[in-house]
Amino acid sequence: MADTAKNSGHDQGQGRGQGGRPRLATVWLGGCSGCHMSFLDLDEWLFDLAELFDVVYSPIADIKTFPAGVDVALVEGAVANTDNLDLARDVRARSAVVVSFGDCAVTGNVTAMRNPLGDPAAILRRVYVERVDRDPQVPGGAVPALLPQVLPLHQVIDVDVFMPGCPPPAERIKEALVGLLAGTLTRATTRSTKATLARGASIRFG
Repeated sequence: MADTAKNSGHDQGQGRGQGGRPRLATVWLGGCSGCHMSFLDLDEWLFDLAELFDVVYSPIADIKTFPAGVDVALVEGAVANTDNLDLARDVRARSAVVVSFGDCAVTGNVTAMRNPLGDPAAILRRVYVERVDRDPQVPGGAVPALLPQVLPLHQVIDVDVFMPGCPPPAERIKEALVGLLAGTLTRATTRSTKATLARGASIRFG
């Protein structure tokens, strides 16, 4: 798709957070939020996380705009609509390390089960225009348009780290964050220190 060109830039923006801590973002695209539920299953280690990272964007926090200068972004969900596509591009442009967080981001998984049906435009027209008694119209306006196919994150932007799981267990999330913290949190370093950052089979690097 021409409008899903990759962008591997990084807007340094605001840089490190309070006390020089790296800046962490978590993002929810087309998925069930199960990966974020697993993130919350870190339980008391979330207090330790708050000492290691500044969480600058997340669906579990009331932050509306993805900020610049993010060091690590965990992205849950596949790219299913135009809003997902725009946010994914913003994440890549403003983040040093992008992590495909869970199987929907890594492969499309459940979110992509509609793909064998083809472009959803014809289905939407049949349901919302041809088979209604009044006010026929395909939802629009505040409702983002569906893409013709659901795409895994790496087919839209460059991805540095793949964290599989449906959802990834909390221990795997912790392992990834601690491992990334051990590096310098730049794309170049992430790609050149795979032996340091990838521990066991829990995490693999693109």
